[in-house]
Amino acid sequence: MENKEDLKSILPFLPLSLSSSSLSWPPPVVEALSTLSKGPHHSKINSGELLFIAIFDMRNSLSLPEFSIDAYASRGLAFFFDHLLPRDEAAKWFEEVVPQLANLLLRLPSLLETHYENADDGVLKGVKTGLRLLESQEPGIVFLSQELIGALLACALFCLFPTRNRGSSHLPMVNFDHLFACLQDHYEEAYEHKLKCIVHYFGRICSSMPEGYVSFERKVLSLEYSPSCIPYPKEKVWSQSNISLCHFEISISGLIEDQSCDAIEVDFANMYLGGGALVRGCVQEEIRFMINPELIAGMLFLPCMADNEAIEIVGTERFSSYTGYASSFRFNGDYVDKKDIDVLGRRKTRIVAIDALCRPGKSQYRREGLLREINKAFCGFMDQCKCHQHQQLFKDDKAVNITDGRSIDNLLLLGHTSTSSQPTEEPLRNPLIRNREGHSGQPLVDDHHGIGVVTGNWGCGAFGGDPQLKAMLQWIAASQAMRPFILYYTFGLEALQMLNQVTQWIVSHKWTVGELWNVLAEYSSQRSRGATSIRFFNWLLPSLSSRDTMLNDSIDD
Repeated sequence: MENKEDLKSILPFLPLSLSSSSLSWPPPVVEALSTLSKGPHHSKINSGELLFIAIFDMRNSLSLPEFSIDAYASRGLAFFFDHLLPRDEAAKWFEEVVPQLANLLLRLPSLLETHYENADDGVLKGVKTGLRLLESQEPGIVFLSQELIGALLACALFCLFPTRNRGSSHLPMVNFDHLFACLQDHYEEAYEHKLKCIVHYFGRICSSMPEGYVSFERKVLSLEYSPSCIPYPKEKVWSQSNISLCHFEISISGLIEDQSCDAIEVDFANMYLGGGALVRGCVQEEIRFMINPELIAGMLFLPCMADNEAIEIVGTERFSSYTGYASSFRFNGDYVDKKDIDVLGRRKTRIVAIDALCRPGKSQYRREGLLREINKAFCGFMDQCKCHQHQQLFKDDKAVNITDGRSIDNLLLLGHTSTSSQPTEEPLRNPLIRNREGHSGQPLVDDHHGIGVVTGNWGCGAFGGDPQLKAMLQWIAASQAMRPFILYYTFGLEALQMLNQVTQWIVSHKWTVGELWNVLAEYSSQRSRGATSIRFFNWLLPSLSSRDTMLNDSIDD
C-alpha cells in the first residue's frame, strides 16, 4: 500500500494512518466506534447531545484541532436530533442507524484496501480509477463503490475528515459540521429539511446497502496539444463550424432530475463542486446533492474547476423526494430510483457540473465572456470517446468554412423579412422541434440514438446571466459536441417564453453551429458597446416584438 501513488495523494485528507502496508484507525477511535456499534444500551449514546460528545472525543483521538469544527455544530446537532426530528425517528436513528454507521466506519480501512486492489485490476483497461486527488488540469476518473461512498459520507457526518490543507489545495469543506451549525446561527426550515434528506439516505443504506458503483471524472479541454485530449477551441473554430444544430426540445414545466431520456443532466454548479450544499445553499446544485447524497463524495477529492474544466459524475442513486426551492425546499419522503444499470455497475444517471460566470453584467457580451461560457458548456457536454473527431475538427488549418457562405447580414436579413410575413400566432412547425407542456415520461424521440443533454437556465437566476444568450450558447455547445438532442427546461421563465418560436425559425433556415455563433457574436458586440439594449430574440426576429413587448432588461448591466 505504501507504494500506491493514488493513496499517497489522498491520504493527507483521510482520518486514517498507513503503517505496515495497512490502513487503520487509531486504537482509541476503534474502541469508540466499537462501543457505538453495540447500540445505545451499551454505549449510552441516545441523544444528539451525547452523540456530539462521542464525535468530539474521536476527533481528539485523531488530533483534529478544536478550531477546525464549527462552534455552533454541537448545539445544531443536538437541536436536530433531540428537538426537530420526530421522537420515533430519533429513536430509530440511535438504536439502528448509528450502530450500523459505526460498523461501516470500522470497515473503512478494509473497504479502501479492497478498492485499491480492484483499481489495480483496472475497472477500465489501461485507465487509473483509484481514489486520489484529481488535480486541476489533470483529466482523470475515479470509480467508487456505493458502499465505500457510504463509509466516506459517514466520516463526513461524524466530522472526522482533517481540514488542514484543504483550502490551500482548493478543495471544498466536506465535514457536515457547518450544515448542523446552520440550525443554530441562522435557522431556516429549508436547512432542517436538507438534513432530513441526509438522515434518510443513511437510514436507507443501513437497511439495505446498495451494491453499485459511481464514477467521478474531471474533464479538461487541453490548453496545449495532447494526443489524448480535446483542445480548448479558439473563436475561429466556433465561427467556421459547419456542424448542424442538434434537435432542440423545450419543456416549460418539470425538473431536470425527473427526465427519462438517455442524457447527461446539467448541474448549474459552483466552481467548487457542491457549492453551498453543506452550508446554507438550497438552489439547483445544492438540492441535487441532497437528494443524491453520493455526489457529496466528490467534494472530498475534486479541487475547484478552472475555466477549461468540467466534472461528470455517473451512477449516483436518488434517495429522496422533495418539494419547493430555496427557502421553500422540503424533504417529501422516500424515492425509489429505477434508473437502469450500465455494464460498469453504474446507474444511468449522468450529471455534469459546469460553473457559469457569476454576475457578469456586460462582460458576458464581450468576446472573452462568450468564449469562456461556450467552452465551459462544451467541456461538460463533450464525449471523450469522440476525442479523435474533435481533434480533427479543431485543427485551425483544417477548419471548414460555413458551407453556403451566408454572411451575418444575410442571416439577419432573414429575420427581418421572412418572419414578418409569418403569422406569429401559428409558429412554423418543423419535425425536428417539439414543445412539451410537461414531462411526458416517454423517450425524447424514437429515432434519436446516443446520449443527449438535459439542461435549463444555467448561469441565470442568482448568477445573473442572460437567459436567452445562455440558451443559445448551450445549444451551440451541445451541437458541436455531437450530442443528438438538447432538452431544455425553461422553468416558466418569462424571458424564454418565445424560445420555441425562435428555435423553430433557426432550424427551419438550416443554420449551422458557425452561423448561430456568428450572429450571436454580432448581437453581443452590439450589446456590449451599447448599440442595442433589446434582448436577443427580439433583435434577431423583430416581429416578435408585437407579442413579446421586447422583455427589456432584467439583466443588471
